[in-house]
Amino acid sequence: MPRPLLLLALVPVVLLACWLAHGALSRWRGERAARTYELTTDPRPMVLRLVGAACCGMCATGLAVAAVLGGHPGARGGARQVGVEAAADARAVRAAPPAERPAPSAVLLPSPAPPPAVPSPSAVRFESVAHPAEGELLQAALPGADGRPRAVRVWLPPHYADDPSARLPVLVLHAAGPGRTADAELPDVFDGLASAIKLGRAHPFIAVAPAAPTGTEHPCDLVAAAPQAVADDTAIRTAVATAFRTLPPGPQGWVTLGVDGGAPCAVAAGLTRPDLYGAAAAVSGRYDAAALAQAAADAPSGPAPRLLLAAAKTDADGLASAHKLGDALRGGKGQAARAVVKVSDVVQDYTPERARLRLVRAAAQFLMDTLVHPAG
Repeated sequence: MPRPLLLLALVPVVLLACWLAHGALSRWRGERAARTYELTTDPRPMVLRLVGAACCGMCATGLAVAAVLGGHPGARGGARQVGVEAAADARAVRAAPPAERPAPSAVLLPSPAPPPAVPSPSAVRFESVAHPAEGELLQAALPGADGRPRAVRVWLPPHYADDPSARLPVLVLHAAGPGRTADAELPDVFDGLASAIKLGRAHPFIAVAPAAPTGTEHPCDLVAAAPQAVADDTAIRTAVATAFRTLPPGPQGWVTLGVDGGAPCAVAAGLTRPDLYGAAAAVSGRYDAAALAQAAADAPSGPAPRLLLAAAKTDADGLASAHKLGDALRGGKGQAARAVVKVSDVVQDYTPERARLRLVRAAAQFLMDTLVHPAG
């Protein structure tokens, strides 16, 4: 097609693309304003205009390229000449005797780029980063479900190295903030755990604090809706069990704990994944009783979940939420009705920090006692 005709066709296509893009932008602004006031909108007109603008843009690009190439006759003639010469060469090759035919040239295709190396869980190296509560805190990075590295912290109790043959149970600490670890939200949580061991309330254990799942502002809601999204997935469990002397991953040796904002995560994990945890404890939490009871009812049949809900004696809201959750579970179905729930409401101290330390200590004692006496 001659260049003038191509340019003539290009003008209306560009104008149509601009008109559709402007309409899509206006619709998008209306959608955003509607969401601000929680109004129901229909995004289809915006999407249709956006698709139409994209199609017109591609057509305009094709017309512009054709107009540019159409203005170079030498290029077209050169292409035809090359084609004629190539055809003549091909005929000459076919006419030559087989012994005289040239060997076909090797075609070298670009090799695909190798995929990024993903470290094996067994090859993960934990580095020492601190020594809280007379123990040792180590950290490593493992690839998450989205491919991005996620932090995993492991607290080893005092005298962990005293008995090289001893294998210890594992307590998993759930966090409330996406991409954060429990100790980053509550730096004194290891003090409560260590006091349970130091006072003889619990046998020594290892604490694992994986970063909470990302992609949502409320990881605990995600765990309740999709129990497979627990923070300590197979990769983390394999890495921890390989690097440290732990009991085998599973309900006979692993338990879970959540404090404050992480409490609903621990409850959801304990109720929906009894195949992973022998028991769960939640401290000073606020719970969506209906959602957690429904999540437990939808969970596959398995061992009865063991659950401790602890709150300070002065925490009226926390205790009310714990009792409401207990009532919802007792009135639920399936695993919800089978759950063994205990509510602790006796802890009292001078400051909220001291009360929380005692609550964490009581939770650790409950969890370790459950592993020792699983049918108790």
